[in-house]
Amino acid sequence: MRTELRLFRAHGLGNDYLVLEAGGPLNAELVRQICDRHTGVGSDGILEPRDLPEAHFGVTIWNPDGSIAEKSGNGLRIFAWWLHHEQGAPMAFTVSTGTDVVACEVDGDQVRIEMGTATQEPGALPLDSPTPWTQHPLTLGEHTVRVTAVSMGNPHAVVFVDEPDLDTVPWRAWGEALETHPSFPNRTNVQVAHVDGEGRLELRIWERGAGPTLASGSSSCATVVAAVITGRLDPGRHVAHMPGGTLVVTVGPSLDVVLEGPVEPICRATVAPSWLAAR
Repeated sequence: MRTELRLFRAHGLGNDYLVLEAGGPLNAELVRQICDRHTGVGSDGILEPRDLPEAHFGVTIWNPDGSIAEKSGNGLRIFAWWLHHEQGAPMAFTVSTGTDVVACEVDGDQVRIEMGTATQEPGALPLDSPTPWTQHPLTLGEHTVRVTAVSMGNPHAVVFVDEPDLDTVPWRAWGEALETHPSFPNRTNVQVAHVDGEGRLELRIWERGAGPTLASGSSSCATVVAAVITGRLDPGRHVAHMPGGTLVVTVGPSLDVVLEGPVEPICRATVAPSWLAAR
């Protein structure tokens, strides 16, 4: 029986994660209860440190519904910040998620993550299609949207719209429908985005296993990649604008991706023994 559960909280542009400092191992049901914002600690996910031989450090990224994410740009930035500032790790190191290894660099509260190379290969998402999806039409209720599917090590479905005010389109309904669309057997993250004539990119995010979120690192990366693939942006350094703030995404000609952005520490939480005993 667990007698202690200690957590460190930080956020990246309003997308908040808890780092498990004591009280593991976790399981799906305990994660769901910890992440509940009414009867638990509340979070967009939990980062559970692991020992993995392929990198300097390892982590399991738990979604708030108890599922496990292959990758999270904000989660990795928070974990890297915690490793450097709280655990004495150097400024540069590698982290494995169990499915991918990324290089991290911490400079004060700014964290840079080499997110790897994006791909549209259906088996990588996975996507139940013999061919990649670029501007693929799908009917969602009364609307037909055009989906560009991108893997950043985790699946993304990007929908570009002409409306500059994204909150005038039903992006939450589209996100909920696309997350569980049968074409995505492992579900998917969803981004609804607009690129204006000056190259400004604005997006809204429906996160797999979490729902609407203020910001997302891997979603920002996937959206910039999709904008490059569809000719809306050239390869290079771009700023992704979200309700929580901005992240910088650099996409190379071969779709190699680097993510940069801030992390803000919030607090530590020690869960009451009576709460633990009841679970």
